[in-house]
Amino acid sequence: MLKSPNDRRSVRTKKMIRNALSALIEEKGYNNISITDITEKADINRGTFYLHYTDKYDLLEKVENEVIQELRDSIEAANNIAAVSMDFINNKDSVDEPMPFMIRIFEYIKENCAFMRAILGPKGDPKFYTKIKELIETSLFERKLVKTFKKENMLIPQEYFTSYVLSAHLGVIQQWLASGMEKSPEDMALILSKMFLLGPFKVAGFKAFTD
Repeated sequence: MLKSPNDRRSVRTKKMIRNALSALIEEKGYNNISITDITEKADINRGTFYLHYTDKYDLLEKVENEVIQELRDSIEAANNIAAVSMDFINNKDSVDEPMPFMIRIFEYIKENCAFMRAILGPKGDPKFYTKIKELIETSLFERKLVKTFKKENMLIPQEYFTSYVLSAHLGVIQQWLASGMEKSPEDMALILSKMFLLGPFKVAGFKAFTD
């Protein structure tokens, strides 16, 4: 069904507000932003802003939740095509194949780089870091992959392993954003796959950890 002009106008207005919010976070930091800053940057009046959001906190919460849902939908689509499993882990050729869901994460981040760079940057919202971390945890560790791990075979407690991997993934994403995203989403997903499958010392070329 075609969207009505009002629906299209609403989508366009929300996009303008999100873009304004992204720019202002990088410029001033979220805590220093006012509604006036947002409306002036988006070139809308306050009444238009209040048609969609009650205040700047409601704006941030809704935008973050929209982004997480959009990411989740993208990941689900990728996982429906090729789910990560122990077959992926045990196949020696997998080290040269990026995980499909990670490609979609990087593609989405690139498509929405202004907001992602701002919100995951030093002036952004620490709570969003937790939200996206939980999303990656669900995608990577609450699926078939982690259910096939045997705790008795692990050399460290599983919760510390999970925390290490998730923090590494987020750190790589933040570095990619900060460095101008020179590498493609496929290249970045492959980098993470190699680190995940081989470990940091082996990918760094330490001879004691290479074949």
